[in-house]
Amino acid sequence: MRILAAAAVLTVLGSATACSTEADMRAVDRADAGATPDAPSGGAPTPVPEGEVRTSGLVTVLDSGGGPEMCLGAVAESYPPQCGGPALADFDWGDVGSEEAAGVRWGSYALTGTYDGSTFTVTDAIPAALYDTTAQPQPEPLAAACDEPTTTDTAKATPEDLDATLAAASALPSYASAWLTGNTINVAVTGDAEAAEAELRRTWGGMLCVTTVERTDADLTQVNEELQAALGDQLLTSGSTSPDSLDAQVVYDDGSVQEWADATYGDGLVTVTSALAPVG
Repeated sequence: MRILAAAAVLTVLGSATACSTEADMRAVDRADAGATPDAPSGGAPTPVPEGEVRTSGLVTVLDSGGGPEMCLGAVAESYPPQCGGPALADFDWGDVGSEEAAGVRWGSYALTGTYDGSTFTVTDAIPAALYDTTAQPQPEPLAAACDEPTTTDTAKATPEDLDATLAAASALPSYASAWLTGNTINVAVTGDAEAAEAELRRTWGGMLCVTTVERTDADLTQVNEELQAALGDQLLTSGSTSPDSLDAQVVYDDGSVQEWADATYGDGLVTVTSALAPVG
């Protein structure tokens, strides 16, 4: 079973019949039930901002010998780190904020400038040491999948019971996903939630919430693969942070990428966020 960390508000689509709290983890496994959305019918737009834009908080700037790059996507936690992204022009490392090791220089900066689709021309760079961390966007904690979690036997809520219950959840015929919010196990299914809860109560007496959703993890996996193919290099990250939807972050979106995703997959399935935001 794949375990994914979730850093977004959990929106539950469909009807809920059991419970949850707030969160830091969800377990996901493949399932076969449910209809699979159609493949994209056309290419995704690649908008370019007309004026100045800024990064959404701090980003890693790295130069491994070919000039500084702005890492908007994932950064490998090695030493030195590894990442890549749009080339930077007119960038000054400043007196604080950067490190060097093994021929690599890097640091964290909040950047403002213009972006032509390949190069980001810097007009302002604030190193992490001088940046107001209260301005850094913070991920929303997962919300509850239901209002009031219930228990049946608190003695049957050990770590071993939790592992057994997650395994039992992934074996359900209508299983879509599962995640943990505090001490609560949350399970999403595409079928009968009450029957699923009754089955899970065989191994788990602690707090439990079972909810119904429209799409399985297999459906979302297919859409995610299609997004990667359609969006190409402009896609930074994509994945499921709720049982029935996907988040996709692109380098820049003026709203046209979101409109394309809605037209392709229907409203609400894919939420597009932009790593660069207009100034002002």
